[in-house]
Amino acid sequence: MTFKLLGRPTNGGVRLPFFLFRVPAGFPSPAQDHLEHEISLDELFDLRAPHSYVVKVAGDSMVGAGIFDGDLLVVDRSREARQGDVVIAALNNEPLVKRLCRDGAQVVLRSENPVYPPRYVLEGDELCVWGVVRFSVRCHDAG
Repeated sequence: MTFKLLGRPTNGGVRLPFFLFRVPAGFPSPAQDHLEHEISLDELFDLRAPHSYVVKVAGDSMVGAGIFDGDLLVVDRSREARQGDVVIAALNNEPLVKRLCRDGAQVVLRSENPVYPPRYVLEGDELCVWGVVRFSVRCHDAG
């Protein structure tokens, strides 16, 4: 799975209506006209400019984590990557998105699709973590 760097999100300042109720995926709720306040996507995604950027995913190695081909990922490069985080990284200059894991002292970059084997970071390999994935955004438009 690779990605295309789209750039940093800018502070748009556009505020969107935010409704307190949760949208049911089953039966409709009778309280659907309850506008709570307005919110910006900057606030919603807790964007920390200039430390955030957006990438577009290509591939299916992270589908088990809910990350699909064509998704946009909001990445925070100010966060320290920890065990279990999904990260944007370069292993020997090959950019990828994987789950950062440890197997004892061994660093492992794991896919979330059983078709793809884990990538072990070996002695002499160069691993550079470019940020921690905070959110994924997917277009559900059929057209």
